[in-house]
Amino acid sequence: MNTVLSATLRGVEALPCEVEVDIAGGLPSVDVVGLAEAAVREARVRVRAAIVNTGFSFPVGRVAVNLAPAHSRKDGTGYDLPIAVAVLAAHGDVPATKLAGILVVGELSLDGSVRPVRGALLAAEAARKAGRAVVVVPRENGAEAALVRGVQVRTVTHLREIVAWLKGKEDAAPIALASPPSPEAWPVPDLADVRGQPFARRALEVAAAGAHNILFIGGPGAGKTMLARRLPGILPPLGDDEALEVTRIASVAGLNIGGGLVRRRPFRAPHHSTTSAGLVGGGAPLARPGELSLAHHGILFLDELPEFQRATLEMLREPLESGEVTLSRAAGVVVYPARALVVCAMNPCPCGQLGHPRLRCRCAAVDVARYQARVSGPLLDRLDLHIDVPPVDLAALTETAPGEPSVIVAARVAASRARQLVRQGKQNGLLETAELNEIVVLDEAGRLLVVRAMERLGLSGRGYDRMRRVARTIADLDGVDVVALPHLAEALQMRGRADARLGLAA
Repeated sequence: MNTVLSATLRGVEALPCEVEVDIAGGLPSVDVVGLAEAAVREARVRVRAAIVNTGFSFPVGRVAVNLAPAHSRKDGTGYDLPIAVAVLAAHGDVPATKLAGILVVGELSLDGSVRPVRGALLAAEAARKAGRAVVVVPRENGAEAALVRGVQVRTVTHLREIVAWLKGKEDAAPIALASPPSPEAWPVPDLADVRGQPFARRALEVAAAGAHNILFIGGPGAGKTMLARRLPGILPPLGDDEALEVTRIASVAGLNIGGGLVRRRPFRAPHHSTTSAGLVGGGAPLARPGELSLAHHGILFLDELPEFQRATLEMLREPLESGEVTLSRAAGVVVYPARALVVCAMNPCPCGQLGHPRLRCRCAAVDVARYQARVSGPLLDRLDLHIDVPPVDLAALTETAPGEPSVIVAARVAASRARQLVRQGKQNGLLETAELNEIVVLDEAGRLLVVRAMERLGLSGRGYDRMRRVARTIADLDGVDVVALPHLAEALQMRGRADARLGLAA
């Protein structure tokens, strides 16, 4: 019996998996055991064809392949290459002595070519934890796996290359190097293109500075989508730890094949027909990350919010509070990080003209109420900013002077975020109630204003905390340590104006 170490994906980590192969007498057959899913069981066809087409003879007899530990489910095509290597070692075609210090992942074509797989970065981390000095991956996964320090990453494009390397030909499997960061900036729409929406622009800056979830409410053509797509341009670049977390998730989802460290903040904008599994993650038998996790440390833009299935939107409630998605399946529990800045956009009514100063709304009151009820109160309560985006008049659109560019706003956002990290080690949008009580201390005038506003707006305890977080961010943008009355008033305005517009449906 011969054993080759591989890895199995579980959320945003990979666990070591031993691929054991035993050849015995009897009628020719290949059996794959160890809770292998369909894609893994089909490996016996790919492995047999790849070995034969590479010029080796496939063992005659009963070939038993066990994936240990046998109590955990195995999914994916990354076991093809380690199974083939273990079969060749058991047949005596490659020396088994070198298998002890390596971890192997890769998918095989029928002609023996090695194809890229998901989770190469995680497999390299699993190799380091298991004390393996070398990890062998497909050539396309090399730059991604090489991000892990402490292990040597070897890349192959064909089964014969790993065989030659195991026999001592070092240049058959070259060492992969991590890709250097790109010096070029990614093209992002500039905030200067947005004209005639000063209040919405200010709210977008506050959301970026404090990592506050935001809802834009306005009619068609008011600029809601335009604003959301310019948010990445005013956010600071990913830090090293953040970039590695984003790269792990992209690796699990198979979105980073051929790439290195992801330095660009993700921007995900799923269609409103997205299912619950597509939005928050799921699937059988092993849950995959959803759009919320794919937007980790980036932006999740939900346009036409009421058009999403209500049950799908309700699944966002817990992750927006905890910053992670926990998926429980019969195969086990998987946890994905989900700390995204959520930007939502909706019309005030089906026709979009409710509250328009010049156009008449054509919707019946019952239709407006039904439309707005598609988004639940508890979900709206978890969005810090509710911003009314009124229609823009022609004069504002045709003026020659552009708005303030993204680079200037981004500098203020970066300075505000730096103040927050020095003071509390995280963004204001993530502060807990106990931390808020220490950081945001209201004077008597501020307390009276908040009490009156809570009664008028019907703010919950959660809404009260979120208003204080926003006020703290506004103070940080102003560069002051004390949250004053103007900061509280602006924070309340960034929630009350849009709610009043929705209240016209009552």
